[in-house]
Amino acid sequence: MSMSNPLLWPKARVIWGYGIALLSVYTALLISRWPPVRLETAPVSLFLGAIMLSAWFGGLGPGLLATALSSLAFDYYFLPPIYSLVAKPGEIPRLVIFTVSALFVGSLSAAQRSATESLRRARDDLRGTVKELQKTNEALHAESLERKHAEEALRHAQGDLARVSRITTLGELTASLAHEVNQPIAAAVTNANTCLRWLTRERPDLEEAREAASRIVKDATRAAEIVSRTRLLFKKGTAQRELVGLNEMVREMIVLLRGEATRHKILIATDLATGLPQVMGDRVLLQQVLMNLMLNGIEAMKDVDGKRELLIKSQQTENEEVILSVSDTGVGLPAQQADQIFKAFFTTKPQGTGMGLSISRSIVEAHGGRLWADGNSPRGASFCFTLSTKNEGHG
Repeated sequence: MSMSNPLLWPKARVIWGYGIALLSVYTALLISRWPPVRLETAPVSLFLGAIMLSAWFGGLGPGLLATALSSLAFDYYFLPPIYSLVAKPGEIPRLVIFTVSALFVGSLSAAQRSATESLRRARDDLRGTVKELQKTNEALHAESLERKHAEEALRHAQGDLARVSRITTLGELTASLAHEVNQPIAAAVTNANTCLRWLTRERPDLEEAREAASRIVKDATRAAEIVSRTRLLFKKGTAQRELVGLNEMVREMIVLLRGEATRHKILIATDLATGLPQVMGDRVLLQQVLMNLMLNGIEAMKDVDGKRELLIKSQQTENEEVILSVSDTGVGLPAQQADQIFKAFFTTKPQGTGMGLSISRSIVEAHGGRLWADGNSPRGASFCFTLSTKNEGHG
């Protein structure tokens, strides 16, 4: 019989159990009978040991068989009359006590064996469970790493997309930006000529020349600031969080887009709250959001008749947030499509990409805020976004 055969092994184990019971009882009988001993010194412990051995290796069935055989051998060989299965009435209590003791020992040994087997199976199950948990943990760790890599790649892709959007927008504003830079340069040239005239007179007027030179410095500084802000919006780099003053950011973007607004005869007005707390964020990305909203407002008003005003308003709420809104008096939100304007590639402009508002909402949400749109009365639209000021300093 092959012990490796899974179909035959359980049956063979049962047979071996009963075989051990027969062999152990027979061995105990041989030892107790050789050399011959007197009845009162019969080694009962040998039979009890045989019963324990049978129950341990074979279980309850072989243990009961060993108990029955041991009782018969004890009665036949050691209780008067010898070699008879009918004991004297006075010896029956001894036989009963032996049988009960044998049953108790056999049951206890079988129970211990069962407990040991259960413990072994539980240990094996625990090992299997531990291995499965280790495999699951490794799989989860690998999945976590893949997710982190995917999230990192998504952040890079979103950053690149935002930069492309900025470059596209600024490319469309090239003429307006050139005009905005040319103004202080032209003023600087005029003041330089004035300064030269004051210095080349027969009696140079140093005070007038000094004032002209001072105006040249201011004009050059203004031009340099415009160029610097424009270059910053072209810049590619990792997100850098810092304390940002929203009112200051509004003023910077007004300077940058003043030429575009003037070209379309649009007035830019502000209502900025004083003492507004600073927010923690990426200055360039927040500038892009404001630029997109301002350009959308300018685009919405450039062909309308009547009042053309772009109002930028900032205020602080009671729940540690600031709200920045950009309102226009343009054509208003598209009918039946107000909920779609923030979806990627949705646009009402003939040459639009449909990415400006989608990117802006992603940037605001990445800063823990919200961006939404409302209609104005009697016409136009308002775009508002919130940013948290929790745990931040004040500017």
